[in-house]
Amino acid sequence: MTHDQLLHIAHHFALEGEIASIEALGEGFINDTYIIKSVGNAPDYILQRKNHVIFPDVPGMMDNIKAVTEHIKRKVADPMRETLTITPTNEGKLYHKEGDNFWTVCLYIPSTLTYSRAESTELAYQGGVGIGKFHSLLADFTQPLNETIKGFHNMRWRFEQWDATIAADPVGRVKELEEEIGWIDERRDQMLELWSMVESGEIPTRVTHNDTKISNILFDRASGKVLCAIDLDTVMSSTLLNDFGDAIRSYTNTGAEDDKDLERVEMNIDMFRAYAEGYLSEQRNTLTDSEKEWLAFSGLYITFEQVLRFLMDYIDGDRYYKIAYANHNLVRTHAQYKLLQSMERQYNDMRKIIASLV
Repeated sequence: MTHDQLLHIAHHFALEGEIASIEALGEGFINDTYIIKSVGNAPDYILQRKNHVIFPDVPGMMDNIKAVTEHIKRKVADPMRETLTITPTNEGKLYHKEGDNFWTVCLYIPSTLTYSRAESTELAYQGGVGIGKFHSLLADFTQPLNETIKGFHNMRWRFEQWDATIAADPVGRVKELEEEIGWIDERRDQMLELWSMVESGEIPTRVTHNDTKISNILFDRASGKVLCAIDLDTVMSSTLLNDFGDAIRSYTNTGAEDDKDLERVEMNIDMFRAYAEGYLSEQRNTLTDSEKEWLAFSGLYITFEQVLRFLMDYIDGDRYYKIAYANHNLVRTHAQYKLLQSMERQYNDMRKIIASLV
């Protein structure tokens, strides 16, 4: 977009001071993100165009973010730095809609930094602290949240999609994938066992972030300590195990998510221990016995789900995930399956670590 177009959008929001510039921020894989720099001592802002294809209910998303951040603000020492602050439009709305596009603004939190990857056990520990703190602050949150992405991490829903995709075989790839399809089907009952406990309420439903990679943790630049979790677009109600498992999939992988060299892919047990220690330093007294019992397995659960989703998209003709080459989703499938196998080999050690920490 041109600078004038961005200025037009920005002027719909209740900003303090005059706008000095608007510049693109980050790589923008899902949303288009810009930083609004203000003249003088007025605060700076983050302007985003939300992806309404990935997030079909942007109003519901913004209602979720407002409810969660307002709850956190009532419980922290520095509410302007320890969570996001939404800037409303001039009419008091949480978003501005122009054509098909939804735009939102929040305050930019200065003197902070993020990391694209956890390169050390210390960073893994701090990442665990960040999500543990987020969960702990919201442990007494009881307000219903909107389901802004249908069936997110719901294994029963994923298997319904999987069965329909296998039956349809829209581009004729099923016949080439007997081994890979077997990986999914032989673990079906094991994965549904956990989700059945969520459905029954034995594993409780709470506020979840649903995108717990290290880049979504904001650090204070001066102290190096965790400030807050950011990128709250996927905040919904589910089991905390999803967040823990997603972090383990991200933090512990010694290779890339789409690594062609499977020898590089392994679960680093030291990173698992560090993240778990950081997380449980905030959450040890909040989790139920059932959550503690299944915490280690959540890493296998979420990694399996990603194997299923990459393979399902390959079978479906690569319609969901962006691909860089023809069999990219199949490469992703194999890399994530290698990570899953590594977790399965080390599962008893993972359980022992959790038991020692709780």
